[in-house]
Amino acid sequence: MKAWSVVGLVAGREVRTRLRSKAFIITTVATLVMLVGFALVMKLASGGSDSTVGLTGGSTSLSAPLKVAAESVGQSIETREIHDEPAGRRQVDDGTLDALLVGDGSNIVVVVKKDIDDTLRGTLNVLAGQMALNQQVVDLGGDPAKVADAVAGAKAEVRPLEPPFDYNGQQLVLGMIAGVLIYMSLLVNGQFVAQGVVEEKSSRVVELLLATIQPWQLMAGKVLGIGVVGLIQMVMIGGVGVVAGLGLGVLTISVGSAVGTVVWLVAWFLLGFFAYSLVFAALAALVSRQEDVGGVITPPLMFVILGYVLGISILPNDPGNKLAETLSIVPLFAPTLMPMRLAMGGVPVWQAALSVALVVALIPALVWLSGRVYRNAVMRSGGKVRLRDALRM
Repeated sequence: MKAWSVVGLVAGREVRTRLRSKAFIITTVATLVMLVGFALVMKLASGGSDSTVGLTGGSTSLSAPLKVAAESVGQSIETREIHDEPAGRRQVDDGTLDALLVGDGSNIVVVVKKDIDDTLRGTLNVLAGQMALNQQVVDLGGDPAKVADAVAGAKAEVRPLEPPFDYNGQQLVLGMIAGVLIYMSLLVNGQFVAQGVVEEKSSRVVELLLATIQPWQLMAGKVLGIGVVGLIQMVMIGGVGVVAGLGLGVLTISVGSAVGTVVWLVAWFLLGFFAYSLVFAALAALVSRQEDVGGVITPPLMFVILGYVLGISILPNDPGNKLAETLSIVPLFAPTLMPMRLAMGGVPVWQAALSVALVVALIPALVWLSGRVYRNAVMRSGGKVRLRDALRM
């Protein structure tokens, strides 16, 4: 048989075995249920206003200014006109209203059940300050409306050397989700490769297999097969997540942006998986017991973890961070950092292209190096084979 036909046979066996495994089915279904559940929770959580405020007596004239003040602090308020103050107090008591504004409307008097929400307190303080300013303007013989227009129109003129990218809040969330999925997929599927290598080595099955096929064919087939399974899982999770988000109205970004995020997610999973799994397979061949797998794959695994930790700790607050930008181009960190940046948006085309090119260029070198280590170490059972010896033999 041709060399790559043998690789295909090994990969096919891995795909069939793992797709039928309970672990794959349970993990995939559980993840899909969690994604849909998360989308439903976000839909329900965003379904109403932040606060419901009743207005009675002279305070009914404050409805429009109250909503403007709420928008200035990022709050959504629903106002209701209550004709009877005692009825309004009863609604506050039974929880129908979060607060009730009473009085003649010349100042802010609010009735609550026990305490007031901090955000609502801030909104009412903004409104009270605006009312006090308007009164001072009137006392000085001015027009509050003209003053408000002048204040609203007074803005600093900013002249950036480069146009800034306007990051969308939902894109930031998508970036975090993309980072988590890439991280978990590399972590889980990469360890599957390492554990599979040690399992075959410790059971001596590898000796039978290598009697008929080449070591690199066995290693490549195993990596390819597990990669296909991971790809299927990633496409399912990404596709269902986007459909659920768009269908329920949780995602308001364009369909093109959402699909683009999934495409980049899949592409970087494949690049990152093949790069790291080749290393995991080679290092796992150095040991003969499952208990020793963690020790040998920990060093490269730390780069996956470090890239993920840097991404989730830096990018949400500073999407344009220079450290994250630089590391996202380096092949060791690119599989976790670059998909997060791409989902957030604002990545120059040359940076995305360079990061992909560097990882693609690295993979052939890893195939040669990992194949050498795997070939020289996989047949040696018993104690741990030193990496230096595996490279020399």
